Amino acid sequence: MNTTLNGLGIAITRPVAQATKLSTLIRANGGKPISFPLIDIVPLQDYSSFDNTIKRLATCDWAIFISSNAVQNGMPRVLTQFRQLPPQLAFAAIGPVTADELRQMGVPYVLIPQHRFDSESLLSLPEMQAMQGKRVMLFRGTGGRDVLADTLKARGAQVTFAECYQRINPQNDCMLLEQLWRNQQCHAIVVTSSEAMRHLLEMTHNGSDHWLRNMQLCVNHARIAEEAEAIGLHVTIADAPGDEAMLACLQQALSKP
Repeated sequence: MNTTLNGLGIAITRPVAQATKLSTLIRANGGKPISFPLIDIVPLQDYSSFDNTIKRLATCDWAIFISSNAVQNGMPRVLTQFRQLPPQLAFAAIGPVTADELRQMGVPYVLIPQHRFDSESLLSLPEMQAMQGKRVMLFRGTGGRDVLADTLKARGAQVTFAECYQRINPQNDCMLLEQLWRNQQCHAIVVTSSEAMRHLLEMTHNGSDHWLRNMQLCVNHARIAEEAEAIGLHVTIADAPGDEAMLACLQQALSKP
C-alpha cells in the first residue's frame, strides 16, 4: 500500500477548529488538505433556558458530555453557577478529548469508553447499566442523536437535556468540491459525523451527482457509512478512532485501483 498521499487533495468536512491535526498529518504525508466544513459550531442566541436547566445539577447523579463542544460551551456556565461542583455528581464523556477538556476545567475523574468512542460504547460500560432512578443531565448541541438518552430512559434513568450550542451547515452547495474533482484536485472526502454526511448527500441530490459517485469517502464509524454505502458510494471506514487512523484510512482508500 502506498503510504504517502503524493499531492492528492483531501476535503475535510469537520468544523475548521477541529480539522487542524488531521490537516497537518495530511500535509506531512504529501497530501493537500481542503477545508470544506459541513458543520459549524455556534453558540445559542439565548442561554436563559440552559442556565435554568443546569440548576438541577445539584440533584443529578450523572453529567454526560457528548463532545468537546459541549464542554467548551457548557462547563464555563456550570462553573459560574456552582463555585464547587456538586459532590455527588459523576461525569462521563464519549471520548478522551472530551474527558481531557473536562479535567482541564477541574473535573477530577471522567468515565469514558476504552475502545470505540460513541454512545453505544459508553452505554456498554458497567457503570451505565444500573440506572433505575438515576438523574442524568446530558450536555449536547440542539437536536443531537437520541440513542444515548433513549437507552438510559429505558434503563430507568431520568434524563434532562442541557443543550448548549447549535450546529449549522455553512455551505450552500458543493460546487467547490465538484470543480476541484473535475480539475483532478480533490480525490477524497473525510466525513466524521452522520450529520455532515446527511448534508453532503442532500447537496448532491441524495448522493447521485456523478462526481460524488467517483469520489472516495473516508469515515470514522460504520454508522456514518450506512446511508452512503446503501446508495453505492465508495466508502472506507477507519479501523480505529483518531486522526492517525483516519490518515491510514485515506492511504488505504486512495491506494485502491
